[in-house]
Amino acid sequence: MHPKKRIPTHPGKVLLEEFLVPMEITQVELAAHIGVPCSASTRSCAASAGSPRDSLAVLPGPGHHPEFWINLQAAHDLAAQRPSRQVKRLRKTG
Repeated sequence: MHPKKRIPTHPGKVLLEEFLVPMEITQVELAAHIGVPCSASTRSCAASAGSPRDSLAVLPGPGHHPEFWINLQAAHDLAAQRPSRQVKRLRKTG
């Protein structure tokens, strides 16, 4: 369960800080490796932008499947779009 007030870390930040930097791989090298334009790799690592799911889904990681990246993105997106106020349940009238 995610904390209610915190938005989960963007998968691009995870990719950059947990994989690329420690492995000393540039975003250009990543793009070439997975066969996408450099701009797609840059967008994937930009924590302010939505990550192209097709790029993230093919990223290899130690024991990480495509679902790992998709789940990180989904958790981030859902929390970022959380309403600032409680919305009442919609009920059929009449």
